[in-house]
Amino acid sequence: MHTSLSLAGQQSKYTGKVREVYTLENDRLVMIVTDRLSAFDVLMPKGIPYKGQILNQIAYQMLQATSDIVPNWLEACPDPNVAIGQACEPFKVEMVIRGYLVGHAAREYSKGKRTLCGVSLPEGMIENEAFPEPIITPATKAEQGHDEDISREEIIAQGIVSEEDYIQLENHTRALFARGTELAQKQGLILVDTKYEFGKNIKGEILLIDEIHTPDSSRYFYQEGYAERQAKGESQKQLSKEFVRRWLIENGFQGLEGQSVPSMSDFYIQSISERYIELYENITGSSFVPADLSNIESRIEKNIREYLNG
Repeated sequence: MHTSLSLAGQQSKYTGKVREVYTLENDRLVMIVTDRLSAFDVLMPKGIPYKGQILNQIAYQMLQATSDIVPNWLEACPDPNVAIGQACEPFKVEMVIRGYLVGHAAREYSKGKRTLCGVSLPEGMIENEAFPEPIITPATKAEQGHDEDISREEIIAQGIVSEEDYIQLENHTRALFARGTELAQKQGLILVDTKYEFGKNIKGEILLIDEIHTPDSSRYFYQEGYAERQAKGESQKQLSKEFVRRWLIENGFQGLEGQSVPSMSDFYIQSISERYIELYENITGSSFVPADLSNIESRIEKNIREYLNG
């Protein structure tokens, strides 16, 4: 659930909802992906065995599989839960790209809105239907609370990102989504929507940062039966952490004021872990090999030190 490392050249530590990031000298980052689980912007009290390993290893494979089209921050993964790479100054926007009318976009559409982040939406669409072509709907990266929708024009007008840089971010986003779509199709999946984050390194180069194409940052449908379910007006079979959100909603929790996180039994925690393993194997097409859980922090620290020492 947490780490407390003391690494050579360590300058600072940042603790996010799921990740802990240690900044070292020489513009290097060590990112620990914990087993913490966040839903509705609230941290669940219990960790999910292997979740951190799964997210880290999917992200590693996806960053490797896209490095020929967009350079990224990643240098190495010396431990199942660890990624090491270049420190970057993040752009304060998330590049959200949507291939289908799902989730937030579908909720806004059902309210009668036909413009999302400055993008016009066609009339007559139904939930889970594909857009004529993928749309980019950026969001601001809030320091606290929820991210907020913002248009391309507002981003440039407010000086959040320069027009020159933003055009490059859009081009990268479309190229990454096209590659992610190809990779998903090979696994019998549809990449529905996802988000990408970018930053500039010390040389001023734009790099892809954080994670990509994981079940925490992306939504997938199963290809098989998609058309039939659409024709019948049925819900699509999803591959994401949506199943956790649904369980929480069914148990009276949506992150609203006054609500308490429902207790998760050990049996349910185990079922979430098994579901994440299923996600890993479906997305990557590889069998999951669980890491040793007996003394995780010591293992992590040992592997990082050995890597940093060459």
